[in-house]
Amino acid sequence: MKKLLLLGIAVLGVITLASCKEEVVQTWDDIESRGYMIVGLDDTFAPMGFRDEQGELTGFDVDLAIEVGQRLGIEVRFQPIDWDAKVLELNAGTIDMIWNGLTITDSRLEEMVFSNPYLENTQMIMVKKGANISTISDLEGLKVGVQLSSASEEAVVASDVYDDLGELVKFDTFNSALLELQNQTIDAVVIDEIMGRYIISLNPDVYEVLEDNFGEERYGIGFRLESSDIRDQINQTLLDMIADGKATEISVKWFDEDIFLR
Repeated sequence: MKKLLLLGIAVLGVITLASCKEEVVQTWDDIESRGYMIVGLDDTFAPMGFRDEQGELTGFDVDLAIEVGQRLGIEVRFQPIDWDAKVLELNAGTIDMIWNGLTITDSRLEEMVFSNPYLENTQMIMVKKGANISTISDLEGLKVGVQLSSASEEAVVASDVYDDLGELVKFDTFNSALLELQNQTIDAVVIDEIMGRYIISLNPDVYEVLEDNFGEERYGIGFRLESSDIRDQINQTLLDMIADGKATEISVKWFDEDIFLR
């Protein structure tokens, strides 16, 4: 009898949890009914979304999202995520979009819908100053670092040099990879140019960039496959910001020039 009673309590608990679980929002009406949108990001990815010296979130994408929220009358909540689990987070509904220097790739287009592309980027190669590395072919036999589940990892794996690398070392964040590059436990880091140039501007005597790169790409905002309605609202607001100059203002603030795609 006691076992049956405990079983009944357990089943009731499961039912209660299931009934309390918030449904995944799929439309802009759902967002408005809830009153806020949740932006997922890697909070170490400067200058797109990162922590300042006071520990506050800041960055180009953060400023864009806040402006979009203000124009749509919706609170923006930022949710730091494990980049390797970004699609799981998105599909589980813990975030409504991934807005953080997210490269549009063929594989990601199978997992999410994207906004209009808004920035161009390349996968560049960073080495320590003075390293005897000048071309992609020089990476043969060397240890190359990337962020796990990043466009950098995809680009290297798809390249002709991949099979000849000494090792492709995967890190949770680019910051960890760059620290190991500085400590010379790896020989190079393949990284988004947007972030790499920013890091070099802060450390001009530490790193240098190869002329070769692992390809050009574009950034977009990623949404659940079923959430094209939310995507369309964000797209239109960004177009309005381009038209009235606000997008240019934010771009100049972070990059000293207007690099927003038209």
